Amino acid sequence: MPWVNYLFCALQNISNMKKFILSTFILGALIIQACTSQMNKETYSKYQTTGNEISNQAQATLLANVSKAIQTGGPEYAVEFCNLEVSGIVDSLNNLFQCDIGRISDKNRNVNNSISSKEDQIIWQIFANTTIIDTVVQDQHHILYYKRINTAMPACLKCHGVPGSDINEATAQELNTLYPDDQATGYKLNDFRGLWKIRFDQN
Repeated sequence: MPWVNYLFCALQNISNMKKFILSTFILGALIIQACTSQMNKETYSKYQTTGNEISNQAQATLLANVSKAIQTGGPEYAVEFCNLEVSGIVDSLNNLFQCDIGRISDKNRNVNNSISSKEDQIIWQIFANTTIIDTVVQDQHHILYYKRINTAMPACLKCHGVPGSDINEATAQELNTLYPDDQATGYKLNDFRGLWKIRFDQN
């Protein structure tokens, strides 16, 4: 299990409290993994490479469209654009790559991106407490690729930063209208914000 080996190495570089927390979640991850069939090294490498390529394509596509929306009508228009168009863009990428592309976060804007399963909760804590970039896991019917999402660009903060500072009043009003339960603000540059979650059917 390459991803577990990586995590044990990461333990050497974090505080004792985080070691305790992370060790607990690694144990949970090991239990989950033990209940599924083992991936061989070639399978892990194949889906890690494929998942990385798909997530890069999805990220580039969404960023290009959101950047165009910001140029057209500012960040407040980009909020409206995301609300109406992003699901359709992701659906087209799903059809292109024959997989299910999603995102999860503990502070979601779209309720469909919430962390709902025990497995996702464990994976989230592992990413939150290490610098791991991506990993591949397996359940009974699917292979799942997870990859870190950070607020890597200043433009991200126009919709995900601090209201009243990074987020202007018009954008904040649009967020309140379209996403009344929005939690996805208050981030700083390079903060850990979410995970790509790409699900592949097992052949």
